[in-house]
Amino acid sequence: MGRILLVILIIVAIWLLWRAFGPGSQKRLDAMSSPNQSPAIKGPDDDEEFLWNIEKTRFKERRAKEEADRRAKEEEERQRKFRKDEPGPDEQID
Repeated sequence: MGRILLVILIIVAIWLLWRAFGPGSQKRLDAMSSPNQSPAIKGPDDDEEFLWNIEKTRFKERRAKEEADRRAKEEEERQRKFRKDEPGPDEQID
C-alpha cells in the first residue's frame, strides 16, 4: 500500500512540474502577467484619468471663481472712482 501511495505522489509531482515548467507554460505565464493590459480598476480612486479629470475640473472652477472675484473688485473700484468724481448733493457745479 505504501508503494502505491509513493508512486501516486511521484506521478502527481511530475505532473505538477510538467504543468509549471513544461511546453506552453511560458504562454500561460505571459498571459497572466501581460504588461500591455491595463490594471483592473477596482474603484474610482484607482482610475488615474478619473482623478485627473476631477483635479482639472476643480482647477477650472477655482480659476473661474478667482476671475469673477477679480472682475467684481475691478467693478467696485470703478464704481467707487465714479462716485468720487461725481459732485455730492451739497456741492455746487461750476
